[in-house]
Amino acid sequence: MLGLQRFAGSIVTHLYRRATYTSNARAASAAIAAPASNGQNSSDDADPRAPTAEGNVKKSKSSGQMVAAAFESLRNENDPTAKSSATAISNIDERIVNAKTVNGLLAITENNNSFSRKHALKIVSILAEWSTINRVKISEFENDTRFLRVCRMLGRTALPKNGANGKNGSLSGVGNNNKRISGFRTDDLNTVLGVAGDDEAAKLIASISLPQMVKVMSTLAQRKRRSTPLLRSLAFNISSASDQLDLKQSADVLYAMSMLNFQDSVLGAKVCADVQAELPKNSEKSAVVGSILTSLGIMRYRDLDILESLTQWLLKNTEICRPQDLSAYFLTAALLNFKSGQLEDVRKKLSKSIVREDFTKQSDWLNYVWSLTMLGIVEDSHLESVLSTDFLTNLQSDKAGLSPTSKMRLLNLNSYAQLCASDYKGALLPADSPAYQVPMAHTKSKQVLVNGMLDALKSLLPASNHVLGSVDSKMGFIIDATCQFDAQKNALPLDKSNQDAIRVALMVVDFHDICHGTHRSASGITNLAMDLLEKSGYQVIPVPYNEFSTSDKLLKRVQYLEAKFKDVLSRK
Repeated sequence: MLGLQRFAGSIVTHLYRRATYTSNARAASAAIAAPASNGQNSSDDADPRAPTAEGNVKKSKSSGQMVAAAFESLRNENDPTAKSSATAISNIDERIVNAKTVNGLLAITENNNSFSRKHALKIVSILAEWSTINRVKISEFENDTRFLRVCRMLGRTALPKNGANGKNGSLSGVGNNNKRISGFRTDDLNTVLGVAGDDEAAKLIASISLPQMVKVMSTLAQRKRRSTPLLRSLAFNISSASDQLDLKQSADVLYAMSMLNFQDSVLGAKVCADVQAELPKNSEKSAVVGSILTSLGIMRYRDLDILESLTQWLLKNTEICRPQDLSAYFLTAALLNFKSGQLEDVRKKLSKSIVREDFTKQSDWLNYVWSLTMLGIVEDSHLESVLSTDFLTNLQSDKAGLSPTSKMRLLNLNSYAQLCASDYKGALLPADSPAYQVPMAHTKSKQVLVNGMLDALKSLLPASNHVLGSVDSKMGFIIDATCQFDAQKNALPLDKSNQDAIRVALMVVDFHDICHGTHRSASGITNLAMDLLEKSGYQVIPVPYNEFSTSDKLLKRVQYLEAKFKDVLSRK
């Protein structure tokens, strides 16, 4: 980013160097392969989409004075003097917007008592934008006394009270010393956040260019600073921009959204539309496509149009695609429960171009095979490669070892090989495999729903031994509740075996078990669990969070489950 922007940002940062602004940074997902909910959350695998509470922003004394001054101006709006001042400020704003040259901008600073720091920031921002598009050169104005006045206005309170010769150095000759200028350079985030707290910074977003907005959003992600007011302002202004994002900018925005757990349907739609428009122009690099795919997977953002466009691009440009980018495609498609209309071509062309030697870590190969399984295009050789004793031994030698996530995915694959893969005769996990020793627990929010469902079931079924909650399926997930019925739809006790019993499994589907975006759907993980349950002989009843709520009265919850039982049993 240009030095002017960074210099301006640094000056503004020094202006408020004594003010402390903090917000709780959300721990971002490190990889797209992080596990989702649906009973597969373990203690060391946090859901990347889980909402995080914002930290309280500490307001500085100077920021408080700024806000107080703003309210004071509102109280005095009937004062003729105040009205005159407001008119002057409005005229300055209008002149800044209409200025077409450097001289026109800088002339505004001369003999103007209403000129403020906010105006100074706007001028520096516009000069930075003009420099970015090569409309002007920094050398044309960096020694101009009017520009130096603007810089000193922004940096005045950063100097020690006893003058300009403290440890921080003098600013008086900043325009004549390039080394000194470079010492004060920083990024666009500081240009915005250095002015005040998050709320005030959010108001300034509209005054910067679209590339600067993207830069600010990227820097927030790099710093893991999840400022909701600032992100909302960025989302609104980027979505409203008439200019189109290029592919790299789109990838940066999606990356920031995924790292900061920031869902915004309007911004998501804008970025996906721009990606589709720019994608055909890219015929050289697959890394940016891989980044877009990874971010979509982390966010669980499901837009069938963009996913189909990305599929077609990969099929057309397979020869330049890196293995990790192709792997990202399969994992994202699987998590988003997306099966392309060209799935057979995907299987023949894309999956065939990936071999085990492409992955340095055993867990990456496991994730790849797991994704093929959810897409229904896994081959017996793939299953056998990860269910063999040798693979398990090698997996344990990985840096991460045999993690709970890897164990659950091995159990998914082991069950799929037994129940869904026709004529599979390869290796299976032995009964004493360490993969079966895996702790599984729901997130707190999902467990609340499960408990509410169990309370309703206990009121609906005749005795406590007719329902069992939180059952380990041995297939890599938890069955939230199970019960059984006879042919006359009478509940049967679970402690007595009955070969003719109709077994029913109830699975809570909470917010984290679905994909968001334009085309909402249950995630691939959720679908895989239900498919495995059906193949093992259960009648599955999904209990979605938007239909079943613990805030409902017990009677309403009981009636809801009763209707579900009647529906599923009537099919038998």
